[in-house]
Amino acid sequence: MAETVTKIKFWTIADFREEEVWLRELSRQGLHFLRMYVPCFYVFEKGAPRDVIYRLDFTNNDENRDYARMLSEFGWENCGRCVGWVYWRRNADELWSEAEGELFSDDESRLDMVKKVVQTRMLPLLVIFFACVLPNLFRALDGGMYGASGFFLGFFGVMTVLYLYLFIHCGGKLRRMRRELEK
Repeated sequence: MAETVTKIKFWTIADFREEEVWLRELSRQGLHFLRMYVPCFYVFEKGAPRDVIYRLDFTNNDENRDYARMLSEFGWENCGRCVGWVYWRRNADELWSEAEGELFSDDESRLDMVKKVVQTRMLPLLVIFFACVLPNLFRALDGGMYGASGFFLGFFGVMTVLYLYLFIHCGGKLRRMRRELEK
């Protein structure tokens, strides 16, 4: 059995391009992606360094066997899934052109994926923030959390900061991607 290495790395839903680059760089160093465990544990198999292109596709766990079969026929290997993301890889030396190193053949398909990420991940986060986190933060600030307002104030204060970071970072990055793809 091959030796495995586990690495811890946290990416947001808007960092998938950076994650692809990171996975490729590790493959060039001889660490080949096997699987990912939520939220941030990556398992790699040690081997000979290779230049492997990784691409992520957000399917939100929708099964499309024809799509997966088509990608396989074009030389892509499905190497994992995690929380709606599907991980694909292909050896770079098998490519005839740079376009073959992309899962999507056009910007419209890329834009559809970004829109799907926004609709299925960002919008629910907004609902949770405005329906749960913010009201409870205000209750804790008011002292209405049944005598434990210090704990709840700290907890919902941290949650508010985390959500605001996600909205600013992910929302801004996804918005920029949309603008680039809509041109």
